[in-house]
Amino acid sequence: MQTVNLYSLKAEGSNPITPHFKPYEFACTDGSDPIFVSPRLVEVLEAIRTHFGAAVTVTSGYRTVSYNKTVSGSASASQHCSGLAADIKVKGVAPADVADYAETLLPGTGGIGRYSTFTHIDVRPDKARWRG
Repeated sequence: MQTVNLYSLKAEGSNPITPHFKPYEFACTDGSDPIFVSPRLVEVLEAIRTHFGAAVTVTSGYRTVSYNKTVSGSASASQHCSGLAADIKVKGVAPADVADYAETLLPGTGGIGRYSTFTHIDVRPDKARWRG
């Protein structure tokens, strides 16, 4: 079972989780207050940030089930709804290069989705790979 932390967007949104990430970066686009984020996910994103020495932008983090239904192409059992996933962009780095490095961090587990403009990273217990 994955550990997932609960944060309040209003009360804790700006408090650092790690040196480079805060809860508000993972907030659902629908504006809901609770934010669920896996510490393991943030650890992986922090490793990506450190490796490339460049800013990591979370374009989609936690999603409520209702919001997830509005996201085109999103899986009904999306890892985003459990706080285990993030779609990211790394400043100045091609998404394929981000995915290649993520493979070294998640060799036998986690999800890595390769898209033309972003990389999906999740920390599910099993291994999943795909191209979007």
